[in-house]
Amino acid sequence: MQLKKPLSIPGTRPVQNLIRLEEPTDPKGAAPSLRAFLELGFRPLYIAGTFWALVAIALWIYTPGLLTGPLNGVAWHAHEMLWGFIATIAVGFLMTAGSNWTSINPLQGRALALVCCLWGVARVGYLVPGDVAFWAAMAAELSFFLLASTAMLRAVVLSKNSRNYAVPGLLAALGGIDALYLLTTREVDYALLMQRFNAGITVMALIALLIGRRVIPFFAMRAVPGLTIPKHTETGWVQLGACTLAVVSLLLGWDGLTTLALGLAGGLALVQLISWKPLAVRGNALLWILYVGYGCIGLGLLLSALTLGGLNLPRVLAVHVIAMAGFSVLILGMVTRTALGHLGRPLATDRMMRTSYWLMLSAVALRLVAISPNFPTTVTNALLHLAAAAWISALALYLWQFVPMLIRPRL
Repeated sequence: MQLKKPLSIPGTRPVQNLIRLEEPTDPKGAAPSLRAFLELGFRPLYIAGTFWALVAIALWIYTPGLLTGPLNGVAWHAHEMLWGFIATIAVGFLMTAGSNWTSINPLQGRALALVCCLWGVARVGYLVPGDVAFWAAMAAELSFFLLASTAMLRAVVLSKNSRNYAVPGLLAALGGIDALYLLTTREVDYALLMQRFNAGITVMALIALLIGRRVIPFFAMRAVPGLTIPKHTETGWVQLGACTLAVVSLLLGWDGLTTLALGLAGGLALVQLISWKPLAVRGNALLWILYVGYGCIGLGLLLSALTLGGLNLPRVLAVHVIAMAGFSVLILGMVTRTALGHLGRPLATDRMMRTSYWLMLSAVALRLVAISPNFPTTVTNALLHLAAAAWISALALYLWQFVPMLIRPRL
């Protein structure tokens, strides 16, 4: 409630609202704000990336006949999952984390709106038939990565934040390998296309491992009283060096060196995960979902090394363990945890959030089972359709719950 009359003293003017005893405004009643929406990169890019992941899988599984753009079906699917979805979320996270690391907001306002528009032009352009649409989409997408890496470079240089000097280079590398991949789609060389796609996945793994190793121990020690876990700074440098070596050797076609580098990076990820005491976070969904995603990236890198080393495994297995069980699970946990934190919400999951996590894990399990060559085509197709339904449902629940928060001011 509020005092009905202003406090007044004889001979003076009334003092309005000297004391307010009313409750804070209900946050659900706050109006959407374009200024708040474009305040930090995570707001529009989390929405864009997760929405596109939902749409892209629906198109790929249920209506592949609509994919008549310049990229063929498999090339489009691989590209849009890696660069249209996963890399987009990574950019949104890094633009937001960069403001904490450097005290300079890399992208906001009109610049952020421009980046989002470029991203949208790329997504539409790859669906439209014709060379003009393809080159326009490619130009827009590469501009997206160029502006993001330039914005991050400006922030780290102005703040003299030497610890993060590599981050702009990683974003530029994502864009550079994207360009190589897109140019290869114009040729009839599937082996070269997959080589460049695998290089892109490895750069993304490097970024995900870097982010995960920084934030997962921090989140866990803040959430679990008395928990102390190592940050693995030294092994982290080795891991990042191994991933970098793997990218270079992949592009050069040095399979032996690639195998060793991927195996080292993946093995270190699993060692780090075990040292983070996963049993201590089993009761906290915001944490165990991150642990699962990080561990699957490490497992996927090991499977990549084993496959490249000659073990008879389906080649798509390692890709889906890294990209779907690793990146996608980690992303769903990260877009939940970081959005809650930056929006001033309680750091706790509700039933809808936990349902989205289990739906995503169900989608992963169904997709990995469908990779088995022992199933007839009818069973494989049924599993793929179920996996897609679970995937779409998981992301739809996230959007349903978080879009109203993301378009409104922080509490």
